[in-house]
Amino acid sequence: MEKDSKIYVAGHNGLVGSAILRKLKENSYSNFVFTPSNEYDLTNQQIVINFFEKEKPEYVILAAAKVGGIVANNTYRAQFIYENLQIQNNIIHQSYKFGVKKLLFLGSSCIYPKNSPQPMIEDYLLTDILEYTNEPYAISKIAGIKMCESYNLQYGTNFISVMPTNLYGQNDNFDLEKSHVLPAIIRKIFLSKCLNSNNFDLIRKDIKLRPISGISAESTDNEIIKKFEGFNIFKNKLILWGSGNPKREFLHSDDLADACVYLMENIDFKDITKLKFNISDYNKFKNYEIRNTHINIGSGTDLSIKELAEMIKKIENYEGEILWDTTKPDGTFQKLLDTSLINNLNWNYKIKLEDGINKVYENYINSL
Repeated sequence: MEKDSKIYVAGHNGLVGSAILRKLKENSYSNFVFTPSNEYDLTNQQIVINFFEKEKPEYVILAAAKVGGIVANNTYRAQFIYENLQIQNNIIHQSYKFGVKKLLFLGSSCIYPKNSPQPMIEDYLLTDILEYTNEPYAISKIAGIKMCESYNLQYGTNFISVMPTNLYGQNDNFDLEKSHVLPAIIRKIFLSKCLNSNNFDLIRKDIKLRPISGISAESTDNEIIKKFEGFNIFKNKLILWGSGNPKREFLHSDDLADACVYLMENIDFKDITKLKFNISDYNKFKNYEIRNTHINIGSGTDLSIKELAEMIKKIENYEGEILWDTTKPDGTFQKLLDTSLINNLNWNYKIKLEDGINKVYENYINSL
């Protein structure tokens, strides 16, 4: 990419998109176009066509998606598969139609089978059934991978797909119903701490900044307490879903952004096929079964949800008790990515988990 190349970052306000945008700016790129979600419905094909006709981006980073934690994925199953398929189909196809030089599609580690061997290499894709709670979302992401791969093979495009592990960082979603496990625990511990100290002024600041359905900053103390109990947040304890035994891998969004920009600057689809299949000539693709050309991005290490909760508890100096509701689902027991491919492409993660969580919590507190 040239420093003045026109780059379209879809989903630039989200956790991933905003981190990638910061990294691009840090690397002196300056010519960006966006589709803010309040102005552009990316599930609408004509809106996306009109955008590409007007802007004609040279490079596309597809970070726009409907995302959420285990509760949201299991509750809004139809919305997760429909909206993500529509967004992907529209942007990937128009990128082909308008001659985009390179596209990077972001998926998720939930694409791998529920009982996949650990750590998960790219070739484990579609070898067994998926975890039920996020199956619709996973299928949409698998479709995006295969769409990029198929357009490359049929049309000679340069579309690459990356599969990040569980992410956290600046601009994370702290919604009590829809957030992922790490930001959810950070916020729940914070709110329980506030209850412990009867600091309802700080609680109201938090609610005003990060709204909670059913209450507001004007709600009474008792109304707030009752609402929090519905989320298992109490004055001297916190109840989290599941057993706490499943293990998860986490990567700071700034590390993911670093990997994505590195790939956009240095790695093409032909480089991936050459490394995986020793193929560098498009004319020879027909002689091979080219599949699973996506790239895992992670830290290569994991820990249990219980260990994560204890780490966050220590960082936040929480003196309350953390309990576990084993009647609730755990989800996939382990989702550790094998990162050999991207490591062989000369990229490695940098931010240690405890350091990253400290940074996120500091940002959370400073935002109030």
